[in-house]
Amino acid sequence: MQHFLVFYVCIGAIIKNEFFIKTQLNKNFPIKKAFVMGSTSTIAQQICMELALKGCKQFFLLARDEKKNNIFAKNLELKFNVKIIKKIIDLNQISELDPQTKKDINDYDLYLLSAGYLGNTELANNNLEESKKITLVNFYSLLPWLLQITTKKRLNSKGRLWILTSVAGDRGKPSNYQYGAAKSALTIFCEGILLRCINKPFAVRIIKAGFIKSPMTKDIKPSFLCTNPSLMAKKLLKNPNKRGIHYFPWWWKWIMFVIKIAPESIIAKL
Repeated sequence: MQHFLVFYVCIGAIIKNEFFIKTQLNKNFPIKKAFVMGSTSTIAQQICMELALKGCKQFFLLARDEKKNNIFAKNLELKFNVKIIKKIIDLNQISELDPQTKKDINDYDLYLLSAGYLGNTELANNNLEESKKITLVNFYSLLPWLLQITTKKRLNSKGRLWILTSVAGDRGKPSNYQYGAAKSALTIFCEGILLRCINKPFAVRIIKAGFIKSPMTKDIKPSFLCTNPSLMAKKLLKNPNKRGIHYFPWWWKWIMFVIKIAPESIIAKL
């Protein structure tokens, strides 16, 4: 009987200690409020879940699909008891942000931009509307938001901006050069912001992602090229204050190095 009593006391102490450690970790986690553009994307949702686990208490979720955004917001709210603000955005057009929106987005610990549109390259090659949509969603329509997020005042305060771009922007390929061109423009633009912040408390991180497991990439072969979004979210949040330009997973850096130096005759087949 005494052995069982000692056993239960030890188990209770371990559980209590783990709870205390987790509570302290959550208490010290620097991201309490997160602004997420493209919140219906697979990777954005995984990052939100991981943020909530670590102690983030408020989310501003922006997406094009109102129904999907509402479902995800409800699940996040019920599972983690967090505050949710939602907004439907149309990135098919570019316009100045209204004064209230500018005010609403000024005070977040993390700004995550993961909105994107792969589009139909074959159609876009001869269709202005599709070509314009790819460029707008992946670059131009993000400009009003980026300009507001990176005001001089905001950059002089602690904060983080994470931009999900793509390895597709490293070199033009026949299969996706319209998408790649827009992502390349976004990368270069945000690299300028990153360099503005070198000696500032505001940390900018550009994430050049390879294929991420999602409905959009289910037919990608070989499948090992597709990264698990949950694993990616966990690794990104291991160091929330990290800044710079990073390929994810890391080995895409070397794949793209080979692609960038490969002869045109080979790239023309991709």
